[in-house]
Amino acid sequence: MDKKNSVFIATSLDGYIADKNGGIDWLHSVSNPNSDDIGYLEFINNIEALVMGRTTFETVCGFDVDWPYNKPVFVLSNMLREVPESHKEKAFLVKGTLTEILRQIHEKGFYRLYIDGGTTIRNFLKEDLIDEMTITTIPILLGGGTSLFGDLPQELKFELIGSKTYLNQITQNHYKRVR
Repeated sequence: MDKKNSVFIATSLDGYIADKNGGIDWLHSVSNPNSDDIGYLEFINNIEALVMGRTTFETVCGFDVDWPYNKPVFVLSNMLREVPESHKEKAFLVKGTLTEILRQIHEKGFYRLYIDGGTTIRNFLKEDLIDEMTITTIPILLGGGTSLFGDLPQELKFELIGSKTYLNQITQNHYKRVR
């Protein structure tokens, strides 16, 4: 089975995924009158499960919308003891090293994974466990906040395999890890 860990995330022009207050309202700073999904549906249809950190999970749980995923969500957390009752059978806690966690998820039959959340993405990159990244750039400078990338133990080379523009404003680049 083809195993693939993919990132699909938006950043500001200056590389932030959240503003100085942890907010993400700026993601909607470009007018989107027809609610274009900016490639999300195509991406999500090609993955089998999501892996996210507790902060991202709690953020999504806090949105005033129905649970947005129809695929299993694996939540990395050493702090959470259990998933809220409302999300049982939708979200599952996983613990251990990233390699152990991936093995647990693969044993459940999920191989094409969406890795989501800043800390989770940075930790997967530190261990060279990301195969593809789709990075959507919103034309706004936040001047600070939560950076998508952090320190890495070594250089990781990626190649651009596709580029699109949405709403005449938003650029989306698709990168594949060169191994």
